[in-house]
This record gives sequence, C-alpha cells and structure tokens, in this order.
Amino acid sequence: MTGSETAPRTIDTSRPHPARVYDWLLGGKDNYPVDEELARRILAVDGTAARGARANRRFMHRAVRALAEQGVRQFLDIGTGIPTEPNLHQVAQGVAPESRVVYADNDPIVLRHAQALLTGTPEGGTEYVHADVRDPDTILRLAAETLDLDQPVALSLVALTHYLDDSAYDLLAQYADALAPGSFLVLSQVSPELAPEAVGRVADFFSKSGTPLFPRTSAEFSRFFAGMDLLEPGVRPVLDWRPDAEDDAAAKEGAVPMIAGVARKA
Repeated sequence: MTGSETAPRTIDTSRPHPARVYDWLLGGKDNYPVDEELARRILAVDGTAARGARANRRFMHRAVRALAEQGVRQFLDIGTGIPTEPNLHQVAQGVAPESRVVYADNDPIVLRHAQALLTGTPEGGTEYVHADVRDPDTILRLAAETLDLDQPVALSLVALTHYLDDSAYDLLAQYADALAPGSFLVLSQVSPELAPEAVGRVADFFSKSGTPLFPRTSAEFSRFFAGMDLLEPGVRPVLDWRPDAEDDAAAKEGAVPMIAGVARKA
C-alpha cells in the first residue's frame, strides 16, 4: 500500500463527507449519523438521489468495461470512495485479468477499507494512493509505481468534479497532460439541467455543511474534455450513456440529474 506522507489519518465524524454520504445512498454501512442526516435531507428535496447514485455506479461499470474491451489495461481512479462491489478493478480484471488499477482518495475511512480494494487478480495489479485530487504531483508519482504512464491509462473521476470549483479545469488538464496519447478520461457529475430546483437546493445543503457543490451544465461539463475526442454518444445524461437493460428500466422511473462522458486523448 502506498500513500501521501501528508495525508490525514483521523476520521472527522462531526461533518459529513461526500464519500460517506454516497455510501449511505448506495445502501452501505460505512457512514456516520452526520452523513445519514445530510443524505436524508438531500432525498427530501431530490427523491432521485439514491437512484442517481446507483445509476452513476452502473455508468462506471459500463465505461470501464467498454474501455477494457477496447484494450485499455491501466486504470487510475481518483475519488474512489468506499468499496462497493463490483469495484472498478473487478470490472476491468473481469475483462482482462492483467489489468493494473490504482485507486486514489483522501478520506481516512477509505484507507481503512483499502485492503478490500487491494484484492485483485494475480496477473494484474491493484494499489491504493492516499492523497487528494488537488495534489496531482503526488498522485501521479505514486501511481507510476504501479502504472506505466508512457502507455495509455483510463483516468476516471466519477461523481467528483461537482465537488471542485472552476480551478478543476486546469487541474484535470494537468492530469491529462501527464498521460500518454491514447489515454481516456471518464467523468460524471451533477447537472442542473434535468432538475434545476432540486439540484439548487441540494447544492445549498452541501454548501451549508461545509462541502460546496458545483453543478454544471452539459456545455460547462464538456469543457473538461477540451482537445480530446468524445466517444459516442458524447456527453449524455448518465442513464443514456450506452445504457443496458437495467438502465432502460431505471429510466422509466424518471431522469436523474447526472451527466457523463468518456473521451480519448489523441
């Protein structure tokens, strides 16, 4: 296991953490009353929140599977969150057992459960970096101990960019610049386009909890892929990105305010 020397090791249970709120929405048990309280407040104004979390997770599965089937064998997942099976490495290594995966997150509770993330195939490799997305130098340096950054890597920040202000555009450009041609960027985030009133109220809740939320329109979200080639079907609502039968069934219950996209670095 690797990690940043400056990463905190204590768990703050006095304020909600996005990874733990997400865990509660997914039906997980690795969260605290403060996380559950915020999650329930979110559900009170956006009844799609739990469905959105599940839809977002399925998008990650579909995107990783699609890239693995295209021949991608290296994955860097930032903002990993608390392990929820199947995890990214299980999807990638299910297609190609030799796949190598590095997870990165800054929440100590994720570090506590890192052993679950580190159980990959003998042919591949699975590692965990304890560091913040805003520290690309540390993440890339430690990821390079497992991944060959001179070869294509699929970089995923799933349901993470909406916790980053507009400095995220330059931040993601730093990551993309460090990756080899043929690499991919996998993103999803909250958008106000499908449920503006509910998303506005959820953003207000997060702001008051000390974790600002930054919903983005499709046009604003598309800026993250500047200079890259979007895979079909482009930037779409998360339920519409190469949906499978489960997504088609979920869509009948109504839209969820999440958008997604995958792009290739030329």
